[in-house]
Order: sequence, then structure tokens, then C-alpha cells
Amino acid sequence: MRFCLVDRIRELKAGESISTLKNVSLAEEYLQDHFPGFSILPGVMMVEALVQSCAWLTRVTDDFSHSVLLLQQARAVKFNNFLKPGQTLEVSATFRKNDGEKAEFMASGTVNGNSAVSARITLSKANLADRNPQLVDNDRRVLAAMRDLYAQLQGFSE
Repeated sequence: MRFCLVDRIRELKAGESISTLKNVSLAEEYLQDHFPGFSILPGVMMVEALVQSCAWLTRVTDDFSHSVLLLQQARAVKFNNFLKPGQTLEVSATFRKNDGEKAEFMASGTVNGNSAVSARITLSKANLADRNPQLVDNDRRVLAAMRDLYAQLQGFSE
């Protein structure tokens, strides 16, 4: 994961919903170019925060059984507000469907109580060993790292 766009998991109800926070900091390198003199969180990063929140809900619900969770589809994406450094994106996501190969969500993000982004998100679920059994150790390492990161994100909860 190149960018971790979930700073804290506020609440997670396995099989149901998740609430997370993403704090926007001027220290984030991608803000230097987006835009000079008017730094805002890029829309694609807002969508990625939704995707990562949905991925955490999926991991916990499925008891960390898939090492690879990828964005399969983002539909009905709407951007309604800018996020500037010093602001916090509050993300909420709820399951629409969860089966063995994919998970579907309704997700949204707000800033100061106002809608910033919303989308219907579909994630595909897999393990590296599904395609190459020799990669089973890689799956184990990825899942162990995700469990560790999850513990940290939970550790910051109020």
C-alpha cells in the first residue's frame, strides 16, 4: 500500500459497516503539486480513502482470508467538496453484498458535516496462491502485515 489513507478506524461492525478518518496534512507529498498555492486532496485520493475503508471492513468480516483486495469498480462517484490541509475526511461505508469473489459497498466521505465524496464501490477478493501456489508465503506475509496495521489503526481509537 503506497499511501495509507485511513488514519483511524472509529467504528467497525463486521458484516455491516465501518467509520474511518483521514486527516489531510500539508506534509503529504502529493499536495505539493495539487495545486500550487491552493493545496487540496485530489479526488482520486478521496476515492482511495473510500476504497481502503471498504477493504478494512472486508478484511475483518472475512477474517483476513484474502491477501489481495482490489478496486473492481467505482460507480456513481460524486465530488461535492474540497479537502484542504488541516481538515479531516470522515468516511462511512456499508456492505451491499459480500460473497466469495467480490464485495459491494455504498461509501461516502464528509468534511465538517458536509458531503465531500460518495460512490458505490466493488472490490474483488483473491489470494496470490490462487494463481500460483508457490506464492502462499507471500499471502501469509501480506496478511500478517495487514493484521499488524489493523491493530495500529484500532489502537488510535478513542
